[in-house]
Amino acid sequence: MNILVINCGSSSLKYQLLNMNDESVLASGLVERIGIEGAQLKHEIPGHDKEVIKTPMKDHKEALGHVLDAITHEKYGAIKELKEINAIGHRVVHAGEKYAASVIIDEKVIKALEECIELAPLHNPPNLMGIEAMQELLPGVPNVGVFDTAFHQTMPASSYIYALPYELYEKYGVRRYGFHGTSHRYVSQRAADMLGKDIKDLKLVTCHLGNGASLAAVQGGKVMATSMGFTPLEGLVMGTRCGDIDPAIVTFIMNKEGLTPQEADNLLNKQSGVLGISGVSSDFRDIENAAAEGNERAQLALDAFDQRVTQYIAAYAAVMGGVDAVIFTAGLGENSIDNRQAICKPLAFMGIEVDPAKNNIRGKDTVVSTDSSKVKVLVVPTNEELMIARDTLELVK
Repeated sequence: MNILVINCGSSSLKYQLLNMNDESVLASGLVERIGIEGAQLKHEIPGHDKEVIKTPMKDHKEALGHVLDAITHEKYGAIKELKEINAIGHRVVHAGEKYAASVIIDEKVIKALEECIELAPLHNPPNLMGIEAMQELLPGVPNVGVFDTAFHQTMPASSYIYALPYELYEKYGVRRYGFHGTSHRYVSQRAADMLGKDIKDLKLVTCHLGNGASLAAVQGGKVMATSMGFTPLEGLVMGTRCGDIDPAIVTFIMNKEGLTPQEADNLLNKQSGVLGISGVSSDFRDIENAAAEGNERAQLALDAFDQRVTQYIAAYAAVMGGVDAVIFTAGLGENSIDNRQAICKPLAFMGIEVDPAKNNIRGKDTVVSTDSSKVKVLVVPTNEELMIARDTLELVK
């Protein structure tokens, strides 16, 4: 069975076509600048050079039409005709409390996702555009929604409730939802396989560290706590997001700077994080280079990020009453040797020991802790597309 996985952003989309008989990738690509001048599609099949197709694309439907053309292209396509696509899996950011697992998409699901737009105004609309476009382009082919929030729905109420008037939760759904759930689910399962243990017997802290970053406490395969909250703004210091701050800071700065709510939201989401501290960049590679050249603010940004991750790992070990393994994933978690070392060093009291030689790797499934470390430390490259494809297969087969 061939499954097409779609991940739609506001002006971009990523895709993979997978053969689920052996879980191999037949084709993958990225469409950028949808609805903007300079739109292009980067398409690749394993073992061949990447094809770059530059053409205007006014909306997601037109962009996905070009994706389907590329997948079936005589020269660089992966399949001969569209009927070889058996199902489509969609990454959907927010399902609120409506879905705790992936579902086949029908009108009821679409209505539920529309109701969640106010919870994810930047993400759910393009996700819905992708779903509706594929329903038109490939009528009769089942579509499946896989939700970023679903894996975190196992959290106990004590973890997701905020200390606000309870009526705000009842009226508006103001609670912790958590994000990156598909990634946390994939790497926790993969880590259990690598350790040769049943995930039901493990206490894991999964660290999805990239420009957007979050941690999850996963006990017995279920999330007990996660760092992102009502929105992806809460939790760790991130590329441009502030993470945890005193809420009173928001109204203080709004009054001092004369900011509108929209301007304050922009400040917290797009001008803060390591960008705000360093003044250099939101890209950790740029910040590491600046720190190496003696930039003190760049070093402060790295130190602040590392310390927050360390604090969360220790806190989540307490939530679960211990921890068997810590897993690093996503762009920074998979590739930053120095960050992993810095994050884990203060956790020696918990029995965490990173082996510098083993840790000298990037983007590979491996254990980087010492043989004597009481808590294992793993690097697991995330694969959200495969997780989406597996869910899609399970629902449609």
